[in-house]
Amino acid sequence: MALRRAATLLLRSRLRGPVPNPARRTLNPLPAPPRRHFSARPRPPVPASAAAIADAAEEAFEAARTTNDMLASFSRLEAAVPANDRRLALACLKLGQHLEASGSADPSRVLSLALRCLGILEATPKASASVSASDAVSLAMALHLAGSASFDLSRFHDALSFLARSLRLLTPLIPDRGVAFGGGEEAAEGFDVRPVAHAVRLQLANVKTALGRREEALADMRACLDLKESILPPGSRELGAAYRDLAEAHASLLDFKQALPLCHKALELHESTLGKNSMEVAQDRRLLGVIYTGLEQHEQALEQNEISQKVMKSWGAAGPELLHAEIDAANIKIALGKFDEAIGVLKNVAKQVEKDSEMRALVFISMAKALANQEKAGDTKRCLEIACGILEKKELATPDKVAEAYIEVSSLYEMVNEFDKAISLLKRSLEMLERIPQAQHLEGNVAARIGWLLLLTGKVSDAIPYLEDAVERMKDSFGPKHYGVGYVYNNLGAAYMEMDRPQSAAQMFALAKEVMDVSLGPHHSDTIEACQSLANAYNTMGSYALAMEFQKRVVDSWRSHGPDARDELKEAIRQYNQIKTKAFASLSPGGSANALPGLQAHETDSDSDKAVQK
Repeated sequence: MALRRAATLLLRSRLRGPVPNPARRTLNPLPAPPRRHFSARPRPPVPASAAAIADAAEEAFEAARTTNDMLASFSRLEAAVPANDRRLALACLKLGQHLEASGSADPSRVLSLALRCLGILEATPKASASVSASDAVSLAMALHLAGSASFDLSRFHDALSFLARSLRLLTPLIPDRGVAFGGGEEAAEGFDVRPVAHAVRLQLANVKTALGRREEALADMRACLDLKESILPPGSRELGAAYRDLAEAHASLLDFKQALPLCHKALELHESTLGKNSMEVAQDRRLLGVIYTGLEQHEQALEQNEISQKVMKSWGAAGPELLHAEIDAANIKIALGKFDEAIGVLKNVAKQVEKDSEMRALVFISMAKALANQEKAGDTKRCLEIACGILEKKELATPDKVAEAYIEVSSLYEMVNEFDKAISLLKRSLEMLERIPQAQHLEGNVAARIGWLLLLTGKVSDAIPYLEDAVERMKDSFGPKHYGVGYVYNNLGAAYMEMDRPQSAAQMFALAKEVMDVSLGPHHSDTIEACQSLANAYNTMGSYALAMEFQKRVVDSWRSHGPDARDELKEAIRQYNQIKTKAFASLSPGGSANALPGLQAHETDSDSDKAVQK
């Protein structure tokens, strides 16, 4: 113990004492590190110029192909160039066109890009007062894009304004027919503007159709065909489709005479390029069947329909196209009076369609038509009830097709004297059509039918508002000289006569005759009836001089029909002599009616002219 304590004290004293610092010795000294030689430090990279960045962004955008790549490169270009740079405007145009073509973008986004492009191009300072050809084309394409997007958004009047401006810019640049590619400033500095003009015209036709201005739309479609004829080589398949489109447009306006040669031209082109057994030829022949039906040449219609079906079956077609063609064939057989054959065809189609499909409803409508012609009212009503039950379920899904089907169903209820049911369906159809912008052309027809049925059932005061509304709608859709407008004027005149308003009636009958003189010709039976109604109105008013004048025209018109109109001529002469008697009595109550000349059935035209002159 003592020894351990002593050692501890000794060690503690050593630790507390100063410790000598021995001299430092370097064992195995290392040689000095060699001197390292560094190359000069590189300069920091010079930032690329704004112009170079913009050029690179533009090149990347031009090289982009997919939607995602285009959107990404557009964002980079947007950040690299000023907001009013022309390159950004053209990029907006290209991106908008791509998004519209893909159909995946919201139309409002496409419209935003188009308007942005327009804003930049229109604000770009110009060296000269006039717009260059290339600038005009860029502006026109941007306006077309804005018009197309507005159409997709159902902003039809905005679309019409954009497209009309676009066409005004392009028209001076379109080369004349028969002139080689060139045109204004060598067609926009080497760019062929005709395809752009065609796209603008086609969209104009779509917009005007949606607005119900179908006559104007037809003119734009004719211009489309002219442009395609100047662009495409003779005998082109695409040209055949253009002829068929125009034929369909004429047929939709019931202008079957104009549609027929156009459809024949389409058939000729498709047969020469694709052969006689192509699906294009089948579609041409089916349309020919519709046109011949409209012309009441039912044998030719049935022949074209059967050839069309034969071609479709040779291609193994068994879908809606073939079934529609079979229903068309049944309707043609009904027009030919082959009711049992038609019903047989329809029963066969009914086996091939789903229970609650629109096609099944069409089958029962056509079957009701055949039964109504056989005067089987009970069976007709049962078929119509089945059809209406199916159509009610489809009102929300396909309102346009259901509304058109209701119109046909109403006409069949009319055939079996169910007028209230017919009027109810027509009113329902009109309500649906008023919510469909593209169906404005049908609204006038439906309103006119409602007015006519109300007039027929003695509800004259209710009929007049529908007829007056129908006139305005049909004038907007088909033009003021369309024969349909003349018929509505005629019905309005009849309504005013029923309400003892002969002056208003005479005005309507005069308008009806004016329209029918142009659209149907002065010797058409309906034009003659309008003239007869006008004479009757003046007769009721006591305006015997005017009544005799128009009654004499009625006599002359029926005489031009020859022996087939012998009874009508006899009645017209009887009425003329009756008006003559009233006229003389009003002038000289105590005199004799023989003082005024009468008309006889054996008189020649010149004889009757002399009689009226006296």
